[in-house]
Amino acid sequence: MSTHFSLRNAVPDPHDATITIRVSGKLFEGHLSYLDQLIQSAADCRLWPLLNLAALEELDRAALLFLIRGEDHFFRIVSCPGFVREWMEHEKERAAA
Repeated sequence: MSTHFSLRNAVPDPHDATITIRVSGKLFEGHLSYLDQLIQSAADCRLWPLLNLAALEELDRAALLFLIRGEDHFFRIVSCPGFVREWMEHEKERAAA
């Protein structure tokens, strides 16, 4: 499985100005290249992306892994639904075992 991160330039600094990207409905593997483009565009503009997941209703494992790998490295997650955060923590624990 690819990481989907195609960051061509320097990763934005979390102290840079921010931009919020709202993700709603479903987030599946097929959506990740577009989301990655949005994140990269923010980085190209020296903006730190904030992913607002408050309206996210469903995601697949590929999308979950994308969020885990990118959080605090390429973007920050804000307003994350409990079921997403719980699944992320479960996957992190599983990977650490």
